[in-house]
Amino acid sequence: MNPQEEILVRLQLLEDGVAIVRIDRPDAKNALNAIVRQQLAEHFRALSTHADVRAIVLTGGESCFVAGADIREFAQASPIEMYRRHTEYLWEAISRCPKPVIAAVNGFALGGGCELAMHCDIIVAGESARFGQPEVKLGLMPGAGGTQRLVRAVGKFQAMRIALTGCMVKAPEALAIGMVSEVVSDANTLTRAIELATEIAALPPLAVAQIKEVMLAGADLPLESALALERKAFQLLFDSRDQKEGAAAFFEKRKASFQGE
Repeated sequence: MNPQEEILVRLQLLEDGVAIVRIDRPDAKNALNAIVRQQLAEHFRALSTHADVRAIVLTGGESCFVAGADIREFAQASPIEMYRRHTEYLWEAISRCPKPVIAAVNGFALGGGCELAMHCDIIVAGESARFGQPEVKLGLMPGAGGTQRLVRAVGKFQAMRIALTGCMVKAPEALAIGMVSEVVSDANTLTRAIELATEIAALPPLAVAQIKEVMLAGADLPLESALALERKAFQLLFDSRDQKEGAAAFFEKRKASFQGE
């Protein structure tokens, strides 16, 4: 990171293997500009191989997650300019992170903000949260997974309604259609996300990583191929010390101590 560059994404390492990545650009409602995207990617690349981090919480402000992309950066851009930016490589740092990622969403998660939340594995939404893909109102369409991840999450008919109208989806409705994992009070959003991350971080890291990898990889495979992938990962875990420790702790009626080995 350039030492002169403004810090717009902050990292906090907690005890118990949890990291918090916080977007901190409140003057622009946490809009995703080039610096935010780059700093997010740098943090996620580092956390992917951080030995002491087992789960990650991604959040924005108390009143706004991410209001969208920074329109000023692309309003007059040409197709070749947009191509050369290769923002897909920055998004991939999040989508390919092997650690579980939990989004804590309060306020607006629109456009790129909604897509950012959908890059995560679990979404905890505050009661104030509003999700949407309003790109169509700018003569555009979602370009960072907002059509593909959304349709996989909520199905064709809800995804079409959201993307074609650019409507905002309130947290209770988002929960009902499968767009988020939980809805809690605004004051409890980050606390609940950290609680979930801490719970996951206490579990065997190899098993957690395999569950995430197989779920994501198998989602687009034919069922028989996905089941074969699942079986191989299941069998592989029997070579881990954590599996033996988990079984021993169960029989000895004690708390297991998982080392990620």
